[in-house]
Amino acid sequence: MKKITALLIAIFVISFAASSGIAASKKFTIGNDAMEDSVTTLISRKLAELIDKKSNGQMKADVFVNAQLGSDPELAQSCRTGDVTFIVGTTAPLVNFVPKLAIFDTPIMFKNIKVARKAMDKMLPEVAPYYDAAGYKILGYGDQGFREMSTNKPVHKFGDFKGQKIRTMANPNHIAFWRALGANPAPLAMSEVYISLQQGAIDAQENPYEVIVSSKLYEQQKYVVNTNHIFHAIEVVMSKKVFDTLSKPEQKIVIEAGKEAAEFGRQQADKRNVQRLSVLKQNKCTVLDISPELRKEMLKAAQPVYQSIRKTVGEDLFDKMQNAIKEAEK
Repeated sequence: MKKITALLIAIFVISFAASSGIAASKKFTIGNDAMEDSVTTLISRKLAELIDKKSNGQMKADVFVNAQLGSDPELAQSCRTGDVTFIVGTTAPLVNFVPKLAIFDTPIMFKNIKVARKAMDKMLPEVAPYYDAAGYKILGYGDQGFREMSTNKPVHKFGDFKGQKIRTMANPNHIAFWRALGANPAPLAMSEVYISLQQGAIDAQENPYEVIVSSKLYEQQKYVVNTNHIFHAIEVVMSKKVFDTLSKPEQKIVIEAGKEAAEFGRQQADKRNVQRLSVLKQNKCTVLDISPELRKEMLKAAQPVYQSIRKTVGEDLFDKMQNAIKEAEK
């Protein structure tokens, strides 16, 4: 009886796979360069959960966090070749592989998070062909809110940025923005930021609340300035090489799972940002808002960066981004 039962179950599984268009026992990998306790990892694990659920267990994904499969640039390369199936992370490191993504490096671009999210969704189909051409399939955009400045020198007026040595990512547009403000940007690996602040090698850094808290940077910084200078989008990306090998039903599953995981990430970001802000204040880190006047000065100073990005991505894509923002603001 046991043998007969097992045989019937096997026949059912094979029949289900055949009728649904899903090949049995597909295994995927999901990689990120984020810590376990992060929105990026929550999105990664949600993606794996949704793929499993939507395929009735016929498609499974293992999640590797904290650069277990490589740093962001290494993950990007591995995803393009198909060695890593999915990557989840901020758009900035992928600019080296998909140059048009520099559009999302444009500083002081969004008035608030609602506008940012609506505009990002509007732009997804516009940038999707560029992902495809580079070997990727974009599935959705989550986020960790905005990148903010943390520092030991308060910022109340434009001149307060001058001379501050601030850690940035190794992204030319981010670096150009801080130079335009009069600061002294210093690209540095995230793993070196805490000790560099502790030793006084840098004065400041910029990251979302999520990273400032998870890395305990508040132990070395007196102020967090709500500069909201760049939206920290988190892309859910699949290797196009792998995507193209899937059946239509399988492709539908990963597309739906990616979109839902990204939306889940946004919900988590909203909840966690409130909690993270509370942690900062509990640890005697003063949170400063910038005035509308200072924001206008920052925007004016950033115009050369705007022009540089416009030249890089092309006027057509740049204008589509601006139009998407205008629509989102209505």
